[in-house]
Amino acid sequence: MSVIRNYQQFGFSVNTIREYPDVDSTKFSESATTFRGLMKDASKVLDRLADSKAFAHDVMSAAQLSNTIKVEQLIESTGLNSKVTPTFNPDGLTMVFHDQVEETDCCKLTMTLRW
Repeated sequence: MSVIRNYQQFGFSVNTIREYPDVDSTKFSESATTFRGLMKDASKVLDRLADSKAFAHDVMSAAQLSNTIKVEQLIESTGLNSKVTPTFNPDGLTMVFHDQVEETDCCKLTMTLRW
């Protein structure tokens, strides 16, 4: 595909021609489809945190004790299909959901919740 652009500079008109490869949106569409799964997984975690005070308490307690493995186990117990990397600090919990398409990192969803 050729793109012709016209630039005006110092009173002169300059045309530039650039060659670009044809657009193949296959991986882009696959990434979007995979991202839907990340959103579903994030919703599972949100639903569990919102609907179960005991679960929210367990996550907060494990984080307060700096027990990262327990926090990961609790989050993964919600039935996730993607990988999640939780981090926490005194202000809240951040979860990064990520997945791959054809063994290549394609998409990432970061969710931060305040304690």
